[in-house]
Amino acid sequence: MRPDQEAIAEQVFVALADPSRRAILAALASAGPTTATDLAARLPITRQAIAKHLALLSEAGLVTAEPGERRRVRYRLCSAPMQVAQQFLAAMARDWDGPLDALKNILDRA
Repeated sequence: MRPDQEAIAEQVFVALADPSRRAILAALASAGPTTATDLAARLPITRQAIAKHLALLSEAGLVTAEPGERRRVRYRLCSAPMQVAQQFLAAMARDWDGPLDALKNILDRA
């Protein structure tokens, strides 16, 4: 995997490590584009905390900010970084499958 793709995957994993950020992503996935204020109304997180989480999610490329009416910013999911992270995990899984299968065969024979 190219170094830039590894960096993208790392940012995604850092972003997904926090349960509040996962909740924000899940809310955006179920409700579609929305504002930080609307997210704060739906989640047990303050609007200020949501704004900080959205900034990190935006840096990771997982959400994009879109200007809305009356200067309200709406956040939308962006799946491209998640796909890079999935490819990273798939490559790691391929690297592990062979040795793990060999180990299983050895242990099964023992």
